Amino acid sequence: MTQPHTHASHPAIIKRLRRASGHLSSTIDMVVQGRDCLDVAQQLQAVEKAIQQAKKALIQDHLDHCLEDLVGPLKSGQRHSLDEFREITRYL
Repeated sequence: MTQPHTHASHPAIIKRLRRASGHLSSTIDMVVQGRDCLDVAQQLQAVEKAIQQAKKALIQDHLDHCLEDLVGPLKSGQRHSLDEFREITRYL
């Protein structure tokens, strides 16, 4: 049996995804109730933001743990390149 793939950041990511799930559930209820489109759009923005933040956290965690474990110790020049790569992923 394979061990679960977990990192210290996963509880925070799960929390973000649960928040997104709650926002989405609220949004569905708002549409069912016939709420104003502006209110629904604002709630959808909250859903998108929560999912986006969870995605960013997961990608950063992957770079911090999985990628470095794969390639091994890095020299200072290589470290700088990886740090720049991590930084640019914030714009995803």
